[in-house]
Amino acid sequence: MSVVVLIVEDELLEQEFLRSVVMDELQQEDKLLTCESGIEAVELAKQYRPDLIIMDVRIPELDGISAIEEIREFLPSACISVLTAYSDFSYAQKSVSLRVFEYLLKPIKPTDFKQVFCKMLDSVERSQNLSEVNTEKKSLKPKIERQYFIEESLRYIQDHFKERLTLELVASKVFVNPKYFSHVFKREMGVSFTEYVIGLKIEHACKLLETTNYHAYRISIECGFSDPSYFNRVFCAQMNMTPQTYRKYAGSIKSGNQQ
Repeated sequence: MSVVVLIVEDELLEQEFLRSVVMDELQQEDKLLTCESGIEAVELAKQYRPDLIIMDVRIPELDGISAIEEIREFLPSACISVLTAYSDFSYAQKSVSLRVFEYLLKPIKPTDFKQVFCKMLDSVERSQNLSEVNTEKKSLKPKIERQYFIEESLRYIQDHFKERLTLELVASKVFVNPKYFSHVFKREMGVSFTEYVIGLKIEHACKLLETTNYHAYRISIECGFSDPSYFNRVFCAQMNMTPQTYRKYAGSIKSGNQQ
């Protein structure tokens, strides 16, 4: 994941020094921003939402501590270190309350600053990885739950499709809201609940027509249809022929295979 870094320093030579150290540690996809005032720092932070901030304290327009206070309101997790020439206890105390990563005093050696900056990068990387894992877990949990209740509903439908099943009944068996169940079922199965159940009923009807001498009205009852005429209409719509025609067709194929 890419990283956005903001350096807030009004002394240009110092800014260039910090910039050179930071650039050596960043990747091509990372972004480095610089500015010279507290107000500009807040504006850039709102626009680019940096992961790391190096903040001077004595800067124009708005001091660094006040700028951090404002930034913390919308970037509570940003990794921020203070770099200042003033070892004022009140600054250090306030920095602690603002969860500043490090309170650094100028002048600072390049090796020391590099060490602190690398620790900041590591901290940000761990936070990003943890956030990514949590996001994956959050997105995976609903998916697993959907998969579970679909599998459970399919098992129930398979066992009871010969009965007069309703969507509301099956949804209640898997403890899901009927409207949500209908939406997810169609998305996962590619057909609506009603179409799926009718498909199973007609498939069973075809087997009975092939293997028994049952009349159409009995087959309709065996498949869970309450009205034989409705069964005939549904069968014709699904198979493009009547149950009687299908039985003859299936019988002729069976006879042909036996010859």
